Amino acid sequence: MQSGKTLGMFAGLLGRALLGASRDLGPIVAVIALFQGLVLRQPFPELATALAGLALVVLGLALFVVGLDIGLFPFGEALAEDFARKGSLVWLLVFAFALGFGTTVAEPALIAVTREGALAVQQAGLIGPGESRIASYALILRLTVALAVGLAIVLGVLRILKGWSLPRIIVSGYALVMLLTIFAPEEIVGLAYDSGGVTTSTVTVPLVTALGVGLARSIRGRDPLTDGFGLIALASLTPMLGVMGLGLILH
Repeated sequence: MQSGKTLGMFAGLLGRALLGASRDLGPIVAVIALFQGLVLRQPFPELATALAGLALVVLGLALFVVGLDIGLFPFGEALAEDFARKGSLVWLLVFAFALGFGTTVAEPALIAVTREGALAVQQAGLIGPGESRIASYALILRLTVALAVGLAIVLGVLRILKGWSLPRIIVSGYALVMLLTIFAPEEIVGLAYDSGGVTTSTVTVPLVTALGVGLARSIRGRDPLTDGFGLIALASLTPMLGVMGLGLILH
């Protein structure tokens, strides 16, 4: 009986998610179809394959949204609330760092960008030739970004606990980014800026957001809306500092 009820709830969530994903992708499909038919005036290449791929995208997005709703968000919030009840600041900060570091290392977008960044750095003559040099440099970039995100989550947790001002932290951080931009090697600046964006993607965002909201909800005097959000902003800021700092050290 319970399993049937759970299955029915899952089916309802998946149905709504499929409708939502179809609605969200509708404008993109319409733009492509209009330009292909009215501007380029060319038939769609391999239309059946494209439609099958579009169906898979819709299904993937729907499953991802349902997974967030029933899995990652509740799990992250429950962990934050358990740590708040436990009252151990050290273990909370260790967990925050490990969460930021671990989810960032696993980000597919970051893996792709650091690989391309290492290739570009090699082409610019900043590292020697060879596939091993590319792999090593890409790994250093990934670990640097992951370390920066881990520290950002620790800073964000401390901000929630202490009630620090988020705008002051963000403004100060971006002022430091602008300062480092002046001194960092110009070949590394664009990569540093992009590293700040790709860190906050499919793996990192759900768990980090759930951590912040759950922690703010568990602490008396904190508002989940005003205090629980902001961790993602910090996680986008610190990688820029980390990669430009790495560029100053290595180059």
